[in-house]
Amino acid sequence: MRLVIALGGNAMTSADGSARPEDQRAAVVGAVRSVADLVEAGHEIVLTHGNGPQVGNLLLKNEIAATVVPPVPLDWCVAQTQATIGRLVLDALDDELTSRGHEPRTAVVVSRTLVDADDPGFLVPSKPIGRYASADEAAAMRLHGQHWVEVTGRGWRRTVASPEPRAILEVGTARTLLAQGYVVVCAGGGGIPTVREDGRYAGVEAVIDKDLTAALLAAQIEADQLVIATDVEAAVVGFGTPDAQPLGVVDVVELRRLATTGAFAAGSMGPKVEAVARFVEHTGRTGTITSLSRIGEAVTGQAGTRVVADPAPLPTA
Repeated sequence: MRLVIALGGNAMTSADGSARPEDQRAAVVGAVRSVADLVEAGHEIVLTHGNGPQVGNLLLKNEIAATVVPPVPLDWCVAQTQATIGRLVLDALDDELTSRGHEPRTAVVVSRTLVDADDPGFLVPSKPIGRYASADEAAAMRLHGQHWVEVTGRGWRRTVASPEPRAILEVGTARTLLAQGYVVVCAGGGGIPTVREDGRYAGVEAVIDKDLTAALLAAQIEADQLVIATDVEAAVVGFGTPDAQPLGVVDVVELRRLATTGAFAAGSMGPKVEAVARFVEHTGRTGTITSLSRIGEAVTGQAGTRVVADPAPLPTA
């Protein structure tokens, strides 16, 4: 099969959320073992990934060093983290495949994602990024034109525009590499947010939801299955309550119904559910949500939440 696997940014840090280089490197090494299993099984693999903690670190460096060097815009931060995380994935996957006696063929594609310049997402900043700050720290940054919101019990957090992804501009490059037998890392962090105006491409201050970009990438690459790997083994209805129930196989109509009831948190599982629903609706193929460690089992239907196009047939009398 041709698989698009989205590796969560938070899942690629240590258990306590630390994003030190050694933590990220160790987490990536653990993540690629499941990917190597799928490569050995003969699947074509496109990987994408989150970058929330990593972009958060860059933004903090921007704030601290603003009086010494000019802060870089968000599209630059996404490009930098694409290269950094992609390099970690290549190193880890090459080492894992070599240890198993395979000649590694891996590549990272620094990727732009096209968005509409008039997308309504630019009007109301809604995507939380970076660290939590005190009220005084947030007030100082708001004087520089940034948008911050208060999160009860956590502090203040910056929010930015999050437009809808329309196309991954480098998908043709990814297809060419796939045809040559490469494992491809593409569209990391939702892709570098890019608009086209007056016949020219330009980066913009925004962060595109990486799960929605993964769904678009999977559709454009004509994947047989989209796998969204996170830090839980399945989507859960009633997460954090005594009535919590993990979802196994579910059709996309039922998944949509559950989403409308508020069953999935908007800032965490909600985008993942929306992403797999879009992919299944658009392609009629399968979408899966699972943990990094169970990717291989999820691909064969033995773990995770498996979203299918058609409801199971009713039993006959």
